[in-house]
Amino acid sequence: MQHGLRSTDEFNRRSVLVIRLSTLSLLGALAAAPVFAAPEAYVLDPSHSQILFSYNHLGYSTTYGLFSGFDGKITFDAEAPANSSVEVSFPVKTMLTGWQERFDHFMTADFFDATDDEMVSFKSTGIEVTGEKTAKITGDLTLNGVTKSVVLDAALTQAGEHPMAKKPWLGFTGTTVLKRTEYNLGQFAPFVGDDVTVQISIEATKAE
Repeated sequence: MQHGLRSTDEFNRRSVLVIRLSTLSLLGALAAAPVFAAPEAYVLDPSHSQILFSYNHLGYSTTYGLFSGFDGKITFDAEAPANSSVEVSFPVKTMLTGWQERFDHFMTADFFDATDDEMVSFKSTGIEVTGEKTAKITGDLTLNGVTKSVVLDAALTQAGEHPMAKKPWLGFTGTTVLKRTEYNLGQFAPFVGDDVTVQISIEATKAE
């Protein structure tokens, strides 16, 4: 009888030892496993974010315009960039043309017929990583009351600590070509080019 009790006690002690060793092994494996950073929120730096657009004028010249000083937000996943996202919006009337008469004409019924609160907006719907620092960003662009899916050819220009702000910082560029007739902005087409080339350069700082 005592022999049986001793055998049972020995079995129990060994079982406890095995459980403890298994637990320690599991904890060690978890500690050694790579830690993946969660996506981080960034906000655009309006002083260094611009959208430049250009179009052909009657074959004689290229005319340029600019949006700047706008706000937006980026969710950036350094480990899995395809999980990132971007969202930007700004008033149509923040457009800069370099010539007041052209701006005034753009705001008439010939083009935008814009109110003070009319917005341009872009919200990403998907990201396809194409290289170490490049991607195609698909998103919904709302312009002149029309929403269409567009694709931006985007590149990460730099990610690191800002040398003066001492905060995490990101830089991106992007390009696309829009057909202005698709947004009910086709006045004078095709004599004035239908294709509008869009070039984007933005900086973003980590949200606090």
